[in-house]
Amino acid sequence: MPPKKRTRSSAKSTKHTDADAQHSEVSEDVAQHKTGKRNRSAAVKSDVEKNKDDDACKSSYSHWLMKSEPESRIENGVDVKFGIEDLKALPSQTGCWDGVRNYQARNFMRDMKVGQQAFFYHSNCKEPGIAGLMKIVKEAYVDHTQFDKKDVHYDPSSKVDNPKWSMVDVQFERMTERFIPLAELKKYHLQHKAKGGPLKDMALFTRARLSVQPLTAEEFDFVLSLENEDPI
Repeated sequence: MPPKKRTRSSAKSTKHTDADAQHSEVSEDVAQHKTGKRNRSAAVKSDVEKNKDDDACKSSYSHWLMKSEPESRIENGVDVKFGIEDLKALPSQTGCWDGVRNYQARNFMRDMKVGQQAFFYHSNCKEPGIAGLMKIVKEAYVDHTQFDKKDVHYDPSSKVDNPKWSMVDVQFERMTERFIPLAELKKYHLQHKAKGGPLKDMALFTRARLSVQPLTAEEFDFVLSLENEDPI
């Protein structure tokens, strides 16, 4: 289990001047906690539409993109930094992916299966992007941090007999051959959106705030192929 100095989904607003800010890299998990409530009618309508899409596509989701912060940031006296090197340094290079506090992101984690691969995405940092690969080694179970009053992800509304939040265990697989930055992915997304291509509907741009995102096999394969291509 990773040390207490880390988090996965806390990407609160900071002084961003890079492409991250342009895509609202602040995780929706945290943004929802921060504001307390959203415009209910718009939010409910949006969530219903997204859930319908998710149900229709669920069978095609076998790969994932999961965001975490590689740079130090103190929240409630705790350094929430957790980059891919931190995962790599853990015993068996394995840790729990806790702290997700958005229902859609949580539901995606509940859909994950052992052996599926995920991109480790560095967010809320100077240069956001994909740093490496990991795999799911334990399917969704109760996230203990929701009950820990000292944890930055404590949720007083969640009860032990009816927990709201889940987590999975992930294991480091490898670094990508090169870092694949958000700015480059955005260029491909815009190209594919205009002319057709695998990244035209990529959740990194259509649901930018989610800290846990699904990828189709086509999206995953295309992004992974970029590690052997020159940057554009």
